[in-house]
Amino acid sequence: MTINLQSVQATMLIPLWGRATASEKNPDILYDKEAIEIIASCEVDFTEIAKTFGEYGGISYIVRARKIDDTVRAFIQKHPRATIVNIGAGLDTTFSRVDNGTINWYNLDLPDAIAFRQTLITDTPRNNCIAKSFFDVSWFDDVIFNKEDGILFISAGVFYYFQESQLKEMLRAMATCFPGGELFFDAESKFAVNISNRTVEKTGNKGAKMYFYVNNPKVLQSWSPNIKVVSSESYFKGIPVSKQWESGTRLMVRLVDLIKMLKFVHLRFLQ
Repeated sequence: MTINLQSVQATMLIPLWGRATASEKNPDILYDKEAIEIIASCEVDFTEIAKTFGEYGGISYIVRARKIDDTVRAFIQKHPRATIVNIGAGLDTTFSRVDNGTINWYNLDLPDAIAFRQTLITDTPRNNCIAKSFFDVSWFDDVIFNKEDGILFISAGVFYYFQESQLKEMLRAMATCFPGGELFFDAESKFAVNISNRTVEKTGNKGAKMYFYVNNPKVLQSWSPNIKVVSSESYFKGIPVSKQWESGTRLMVRLVDLIKMLKFVHLRFLQ
C-alpha cells in the first residue's frame, strides 16, 4: 500500500514514521517501541515519505516527542492521577511511554482521523479517543477529570494550521473551563511559517497552509488575563548533536535554534 502524501492518513503516518525510524537510530533521545511495531506491521510503502522528510525530519519528530514526554512526566510526577488531553493526536504513542498506571488520557482528533487511528492503536480504559473537532467545544464535557488531580493539554504540530483568531477564542474558552490546567505545544516563528508554506506548495499540496506563528510568547498573555506563559524554549535545547548525523542535519539543528525558527511554549490557565 502506498500513501498519498496529501491525505489525512499521510499527515498521521509521517510523524509515526519519523519516530519509528529516527528512534531506532537515536534511542538516547527517544525510543518509540510502539511506533516501531506499528510501522513493522502495517503494509505501507514509506519510500516517498523517507525521501521527502529525510534524516532531519525524523530527528525533529523524535525531539518533539521527547520534549512532550519530559513535560508529561514532570507534570504527572506532581499529579500522579492527572488527566492528559492530546489535541490533534493522530497516531501519537506518548501514552505508551509515559503511563504511570494511574493517569487518564484522551486523544482528541477529527472523526476520520480517529477512525484511522483505531485501526492501528486500540483504546484502553485509561487511553480513550474523542472523535471531534478541536473547535467543537462540546469535547470539554467529554473530558472527565478532578481539578485537584490536575489537567495537562499537549499538542504536537497542530496549532500551525489554525488562524490566530480561532486559537485565541479556543484558548480563552479552555482557560475559563479548565482553571489550573496547563498547555504545552510547539510553534514556529513567522519566518519559519513562510518557509514551511513555500515548501508545502512545491509538493503541490494547496490544502495544508500554515497560519499561526509565535515570535514572542508573551503576546499570548494578552489574549486573556487567565493565560500565563510558564516557559518558552528553543526546539533542540538540551539535545546533543550526534557526529553520526549527516552534515546537513547537524547544520539545520544548529540553525533552527540560532535564529529561533521553532520553539516549545508552556502555558498555565490561572484560577
